[in-house]
Amino acid sequence: MKKILLWLSNGSELIEKFVITFSILLIMLNSTANAIGRYAFDKSLFFSEELNQFLIVGVTFVGFAYAVRKGRNIRMTALYDTFGYTAKKTILTMISIITGAILIYLAYKSVFYVIEIKDINRLSPAMQFPVYIIYSIIPLGLGIAGLQYLITFLMNITHKEIYLSHEVIEFRSENIGV
Repeated sequence: MKKILLWLSNGSELIEKFVITFSILLIMLNSTANAIGRYAFDKSLFFSEELNQFLIVGVTFVGFAYAVRKGRNIRMTALYDTFGYTAKKTILTMISIITGAILIYLAYKSVFYVIEIKDINRLSPAMQFPVYIIYSIIPLGLGIAGLQYLITFLMNITHKEIYLSHEVIEFRSENIGV
């Protein structure tokens, strides 16, 4: 089971890195080309804003999944930090399973949204590109993030340490006398 989870995690990390890197580089190139065109030639790229919006969708949803993997997602820790080991372990384990389940559910529901957009053949205004292709990143990003939370849940129920993600350990058992 652990090998399968590791394989899934490593595979999704490659996808995340590629999408984030490619999207950010393309946003930079697109914005630069548009600025040069606008100021040097008095002509903007008609698709520039639309393309950047599509790329930001990818960076947002896939970036969220990557942040979860690295334990860098937003956490409210003011109260959590005052608790002892057992309470922290319980809270983090519950947060992981609940958040993972919600994200998997949202990924499932967003698939139907993408299918609906495909069925009505919605095209982007400037590029006339099928919008469902771009929005397909939403269930992918939510699904990967949900998978990361479920892996974190499994790590927390099978190990003594407190895992923020499968890669990030908050406390090692030898440091807290467990």
